[in-house]
Amino acid sequence: MKNYLRRHVDFQLGISALLLSLIGVVSIYSATFDARASEIFYRQMIWIAVGTGVILVLMFVPFRLLQAVSIPAYVVSLILLVFVLLLGKTVSGSTSWFNLGSFRIQPSEFAKITTVLALATYLSRSDVSLLTPRGLAVTFTIVLAPVILIMMQPDFGTAVIYFGMLFALLYWAGATRFILLAVVAPPAAALGALLGTTPFLIVVAVFGVLLYITKEHRLVAAVVFSIMVLVGISVQFIYDGLRPYQQKRIATFLDPNADPLGAGYNILQSKVAIGSGGLLGKGYLRGSQTQLNFIPEQWTDFIFCVPGEEFGFLGSATVIVLFGMLLIRGITLGSIVKSKYSSFVAIGLTAVLFTHIVINIGMALGLFPVIGVPLPFLSYGGSALLASTAIVGILMNLYTNRKEY
Repeated sequence: MKNYLRRHVDFQLGISALLLSLIGVVSIYSATFDARASEIFYRQMIWIAVGTGVILVLMFVPFRLLQAVSIPAYVVSLILLVFVLLLGKTVSGSTSWFNLGSFRIQPSEFAKITTVLALATYLSRSDVSLLTPRGLAVTFTIVLAPVILIMMQPDFGTAVIYFGMLFALLYWAGATRFILLAVVAPPAAALGALLGTTPFLIVVAVFGVLLYITKEHRLVAAVVFSIMVLVGISVQFIYDGLRPYQQKRIATFLDPNADPLGAGYNILQSKVAIGSGGLLGKGYLRGSQTQLNFIPEQWTDFIFCVPGEEFGFLGSATVIVLFGMLLIRGITLGSIVKSKYSSFVAIGLTAVLFTHIVINIGMALGLFPVIGVPLPFLSYGGSALLASTAIVGILMNLYTNRKEY
């Protein structure tokens, strides 16, 4: 029995997810302890119970069935994204949720998973090549369809995750350096333009040289270069069209001290909380930033501050190590599975987790703007937790069926 479980159950994935969920519950309890929000803790416990069931179900779903429903599940997720625009509840300026009694469901969280499954199905076909215009067009369309609907909500943070996933899958599918540069160049130009004229010109010069030395079709390279420049130039116009709270988030990212009591407040308090934890932390339920509620709704986007303040560098490092174990296992699965479809699914889902982790921890440290990206397994939120557990369940299914072609 022991050998059977070892052969069919990926304990590294399961234990990593379990420990991260436990850290999340402990952190949420601390964050809500003196915030008159104890119902948040109990709701998260319910979601963890449901998420555990999701993992168990997805672990034992027949592998062929998972592959067969990939495209239909993707289509359903697009339909739900349309319906949420028409019938959804608006929270913090985004129409992203369906109300189910006292609970809310966010379809875009699950659309990330179905998009990976659909893209894996397409890229694993023997007649598909990223070296052809058709192959590239279909690949980008599969990703851009949900992204456009999510941007209409608008939910920029969730949309960003799709580009991290797309880049990883393009790389894993053997895309040329030119294609990868073409994906990275426009957002790099946009970021450079936000930072100022000089950074923008540096980005344009660097990518111009890189596009030239890849020795791809010169006309296509010129088109990509032109798009990059146009994106950079249009940043100011796009910025002017954003909502005031979105403009403040970007301005705060560029200079958190510009509005320390307003838009920059959360980032500054987050950095204080993590920095004040020292090596071993202040002790559980003794973090001053956490217990005195210096960070509003800390149990959502800034939950990483809790282990950082109350358990110090040791607590933060433990969380990062557990995430590292999870990500390394996902990449390893992408390498050892026999099925091409399974390989793409493993890499795509791991990329979704990786992008979430990097952006969220980056937000807490003031390295990225606050764009509403939750930390997998730790942040409060039913949809986010269920999506994370679904990812682990699918990855564990791939491990069980790793010898399937």
